[in-house]
Amino acid sequence: MKFYIDEDISPKVAEILRKRGIDAVSAHDIGMAGVSDEDQLAEAVARKCAIVTRNRDDFIALTVQAFENRSPHYGLVVVSHNISGSDFGDMAALLEKCAKKSPKGMGAYTIEFVTKEPV
Repeated sequence: MKFYIDEDISPKVAEILRKRGIDAVSAHDIGMAGVSDEDQLAEAVARKCAIVTRNRDDFIALTVQAFENRSPHYGLVVVSHNISGSDFGDMAALLEKCAKKSPKGMGAYTIEFVTKEPV
């Protein structure tokens, strides 16, 4: 699986994932910080990546719109807010599990939620 990490997640998460052998790019790494959600999704699609974000509502709506329009889409991974934005290691570990579960990709329009298990 390939990940495109939205700008609302630290680029450190993509860096950790790459060190673990997972194909991941951050919006910050490629100068896409500050662009619209539609443009973020378009960049993920152009790269044939699942988009990873904490911006649940907007990206679910965009995923539904892509489905209705039969536009290309490579999946959406929503990172729960119960994971601290500065907990890069936990976030990367959960995304790594997601990648290992679907090594060939998620499938078009698939939405997956990653969340930290309660202690």
